[in-house]
Amino acid sequence: MRSSALAVLLAVSLGAGTGAALAQVKPELMVKQRQSVMTLQGKYFGPLAAMAQGKAPYNADIVKRNAAFLDNLTRMPWDAFDPATKDVKSNALPAIWEQQDKFKEAASRLENEAHKLYQVSQSGDESAVKTQIGAVGKACGGCHDNFRQKQ
Repeated sequence: MRSSALAVLLAVSLGAGTGAALAQVKPELMVKQRQSVMTLQGKYFGPLAAMAQGKAPYNADIVKRNAAFLDNLTRMPWDAFDPATKDVKSNALPAIWEQQDKFKEAASRLENEAHKLYQVSQSGDESAVKTQIGAVGKACGGCHDNFRQKQ
């Protein structure tokens, strides 16, 4: 009886360890995930920037939809900037890991500006929306200036 209880305990312990190992994500996959999120951010921000610059007609429905997507997307990539990914080939600069506080502040700024855009998009105030689109673009560019290799 005692040996079967020990065997069950050992099996559970080994199973838990295996589960934890399987739950870890490979650094290469984390880089792909964050790059995918950034690509989607560009997809949904591009039309907004074009509207703000007068290169595309203003469409309140697209603004609302894209602002909602950005409000979510801007919160997604940051956990994939894990130190385990710093040696994986990407456009991420070493400054991300050397200046963690500054990087987190830049990420937070983008999240906050995107959320403000979502809120303003609900008002229907085209001028306020265009101003906030500019603020999102500035926050996005601020991170690129300091933490992303120029292409």
